[in-house]
Amino acid sequence: MNVNMLNGTSQPIRRRLVGASLLALAMTPLGLPGVVDAQTIQPVPARVAASHTTLGPLKHVKAGVLDVAYAETGPANGPVVILLHGWPYDIDAFADVAPALAAKGYRVLVPYARGYGGTHFLSAKTMRNAEPAALAQDVIDFMDALKIQRAELAGFDWGARSADIVAALWPQRVKALVSVSGYLIGSQESGKQPLPPKAELQWWYQYYFATERGRIGYEKNRHDFAKLIWQLASPQWKFDDATFERSAVAMDNPDHVAIVIHNYRWRLDLAKGEAKYAALEKKLAAFPTIGVPTITMEGDANGAPHPPAEAYRKRFTGKYEYRLISGGIGHNLPQEAPQAFTQAVIDADHL
Repeated sequence: MNVNMLNGTSQPIRRRLVGASLLALAMTPLGLPGVVDAQTIQPVPARVAASHTTLGPLKHVKAGVLDVAYAETGPANGPVVILLHGWPYDIDAFADVAPALAAKGYRVLVPYARGYGGTHFLSAKTMRNAEPAALAQDVIDFMDALKIQRAELAGFDWGARSADIVAALWPQRVKALVSVSGYLIGSQESGKQPLPPKAELQWWYQYYFATERGRIGYEKNRHDFAKLIWQLASPQWKFDDATFERSAVAMDNPDHVAIVIHNYRWRLDLAKGEAKYAALEKKLAAFPTIGVPTITMEGDANGAPHPPAEAYRKRFTGKYEYRLISGGIGHNLPQEAPQAFTQAVIDADHL
């Protein structure tokens, strides 16, 4: 498995990047070219399946509207790294990354997002809201609860979106950023724009979730649904049943279905958010730039919808690198290529 690195200070791109598609171009409003020459750096050994170790035992902290369950490893006085998972995954996506970073002296925190694992709402009256601003606010609340002023953020899927938002809106809280699939900030308005048919096909589950049949279907079949998404998003990843089952239990959270359905319906403006997040969503709708030191990453076999690197390069205005991880790496990059992800976190910290 090779790692190709694009450094944001070189010349305009001279070759096409793996993964560029009509979908990705349509997904990134105002995207402009500006990625740079690729060069090959040291190979990273390929992986077949993740180990079956876990990140427990878990800790809990009351943060904002949540009681957040999280794993912690590494020295208490080390530089803080917060790892953020996506859907339909969980904190065990970082089962190999977290201990590797801890061994390098980092204090590593891996929280379950709202609606996953042992994270629960403090009140039954709180709206089960999964709009992007709410999920990003959860990260800030988590940092505040643990009295963490600044941290490096690293994530994929929903986690990368939250990390991007925090870096864009609260840059003083972010030391560095690692974001799989790059700039994932969007808005309801941009979500209204139709995509080419092949692109729309990749979002089939979003439209399924827009229906009551879809909500009931996900409630009834969330286990099999999640496994299907794993297979489609990472078509070359040969994970075993034990690896999947370790993460699948996180979706037994009583709020999981409500959170997932609201997230995808919100994107299509079929569900409303909360007024307290309106000002943040307005800022996000303007597609703010990200100025903190950043490494964006992509797997060469990512089967999930994602933007191409050249479409979002100019959204990152600080020190920047892009890395394409080859060797059949799919959407769950930290679990499929933990060495490459770990190295990106270390390198972003020193950009």
